[in-house]
Amino acid sequence: MGESPSSFETLRKWVVEHKLRTVGCLWLSGIGSSIAYNWSQSNMKPSVKIIHARLHAQALTLAALAGAAVVEYYDQYQSKSGGPKAN
Repeated sequence: MGESPSSFETLRKWVVEHKLRTVGCLWLSGIGSSIAYNWSQSNMKPSVKIIHARLHAQALTLAALAGAAVVEYYDQYQSKSGGPKAN
């Protein structure tokens, strides 16, 4: 009898297979939400709002890349230790 994979395992497998898509989606959602938040601030010039949105998106991208690296490390560790394989 086969076990059904946990939601964490399913998410991990999807991220491993779609690393760039994951980082790109996080970047787009980060810059979109940052622009929306900054546009609600009335005391800044539009150029400053765009710069802030870009900086927020860069920080989110770095965090997403670090997360992808952790997932990749975990995947390599599991395959070396004989844990469940991501096929």
